Amino acid sequence: MKITAIKPWLVKVPKTYWGEYFFVEVNTDEGITGWGEITTTTLVANRAVAGIVKELNASLVGEDPTQIERLWHKTFRSFTYMGSRGASTHVISGIDIALWDIRGKMLGQPIYDLLGGKVRDDVSLYTHPDQSNFNSDEGIEKEVRAISDSGHTAMKFDPFPHIGEQSQANAGYLSGKMPAEGERIAAEMTAKIREYAGPEMELLIDAHGRFDVPTAIRLCNSLEDAGQIDWFEEPVPVESYHALSQVRDKVNVAISVGERLHTRWDFVPIFENKLADYVMPDVTWTGGITELKKIATMAEAYYIPVSPHDASGPINVVAGAHVMMTTPNFYRVETSNQDLSSYNAFIEEPLDNSGGTLKLNGKPGLGIDINMDYFHANAVEGFGG
Repeated sequence: MKITAIKPWLVKVPKTYWGEYFFVEVNTDEGITGWGEITTTTLVANRAVAGIVKELNASLVGEDPTQIERLWHKTFRSFTYMGSRGASTHVISGIDIALWDIRGKMLGQPIYDLLGGKVRDDVSLYTHPDQSNFNSDEGIEKEVRAISDSGHTAMKFDPFPHIGEQSQANAGYLSGKMPAEGERIAAEMTAKIREYAGPEMELLIDAHGRFDVPTAIRLCNSLEDAGQIDWFEEPVPVESYHALSQVRDKVNVAISVGERLHTRWDFVPIFENKLADYVMPDVTWTGGITELKKIATMAEAYYIPVSPHDASGPINVVAGAHVMMTTPNFYRVETSNQDLSSYNAFIEEPLDNSGGTLKLNGKPGLGIDINMDYFHANAVEGFGG
């Protein structure tokens, strides 16, 4: 079997934060097609990475798609002089997931069986409320009740109002400060959510890496007092492990990091320096199924739970779930919403997340059949395979 083409697909997504999902199609000469996903955080980044995917045809067409480990390293090392993190690992992730999909389809087995077999029957999830409805107590209660009623027992939210320089949630760091008013609103929101959710719901806080050390410490302690929070995610920008260490030394809440870390090498100092209680690599960014499994095994040696980040399309959540089916030290997989019906247009069979857990269907590969009619009708011009 040989790879005949690697194709990027940017597919429009109505009414979501992303605007489009970024998929990768890998074709073979035996008619087996594999699918992966990348979906970066901006439309500009999607187009830049899509261009790299197209260029990789020259080096990967003609290769044996079953040689997943060798192709991972071949692709990774080809980026050595431009930097082997970020865009490069995003590209590797999408292709790697597609290669595992091909391998599973060829052998007639789900990916989790190829990774050693399952250690659980389904995959626990945590999810997000729609915070556009958080402009009133009634809106907060409605969102929290919906998550609780759906069977989820953990939810994540960002309680920090997007004021001034904080208006860009993922790229708003300048001074790293939070006004006193913002801290007060965050504490009140967290207290309300805890009240409506009850004591059994796990509340996960996402700080989006936008605070300096003293601000992160103060806010974490404030929210702990307000609402019994269960983790504090990315308290400071990802670039400084020293800053993360300072925060960790001064708070009692569990720290979670990892969605912006790429490959096993980025996670080594996290483990060695005891910087996190949970790690949350993204299977579509950190290096694919191959790399997520290695990171999870490294974390197992430190007894640190793995909770894959996901905030994009259906392949992201399913690929992460396949790895977690085989991972003893697993916490939960993230989903962007308790209702996953927005994925239905992209795939032939809806995902089953009833009761707050994802049930993989046991079909070969990822177990996903792509709705090609929808892809062709909604592909961004110039990026439709």
